[in-house]
Parts: sequence; C-alpha cells; structure tokens
Amino acid sequence: MKTHRLSFGEITILKRNLAEVIINEGVLMDIKTVEEYHSFLLTHLEAPFSLLVNKKFAYAYTYKAQKTIATLKEIKAMAVVVEGFNAKLSTNFLIGMNKEKKWNIKTFRLRTEAMIWLENHV
Repeated sequence: MKTHRLSFGEITILKRNLAEVIINEGVLMDIKTVEEYHSFLLTHLEAPFSLLVNKKFAYAYTYKAQKTIATLKEIKAMAVVVEGFNAKLSTNFLIGMNKEKKWNIKTFRLRTEAMIWLENHV
C-alpha cells in the first residue's frame, strides 16, 4: 500500500485496481480538483478499478464537480463509508443527482463491510 497526498486529500493504493480516497476537512471540490483526482486515478490504477471513498471529514462540491466526480468509464464500483447522518445525506444527494449515470455505488457505515462488498466487485 502506498499513500499519495494530493491538493484535496489522500489516495491510498490498496491493489492495482483498488484505491481508498479520503478528502480533507473543509475542502471545496471544484472542477480543477476533480481533474487532478481523475488524472491521478488514470495514472496510478489499472482499469477497470474500484474506489473506497472514506468520508471521514466534511467537505463540499461545486455543482460542476458534483456532475463530473465519478464520470470516468474506468470506475467499476464505488463504496462510500459514511459515519454520520450528514455524510449519508450528502452522499445520497450526490447519487440522486447523478442517477441517470447508473453508478455502481453503495454506502456503508463500516469500512470492513465496504471492503467486503468491493472485493466482490474488483
């Protein structure tokens, strides 16, 4: 496992086709940070890949970022670990906003459950 620090947070490569993403507290994900994120994923992971998004911290998205955050065709599955009510609510809002994209995404309260689900989709 190798952890990479980016301008918005950190990404840990768990396997050649699986990464854990943690966005820093208070970050505003805009189109520039989404482009940085996408570039990193395409450079460091083997497609198709899956993502474990660990929402440890509170952060926000611009509208354009919300519409582009998970548009890479290389993304096979996403598991989002949400610890609190607000994190769950914001994640469900983001999923609903992009329902036409039919993401393979699921939310979990525990990281271990999210990893088990992803292992079956990697």
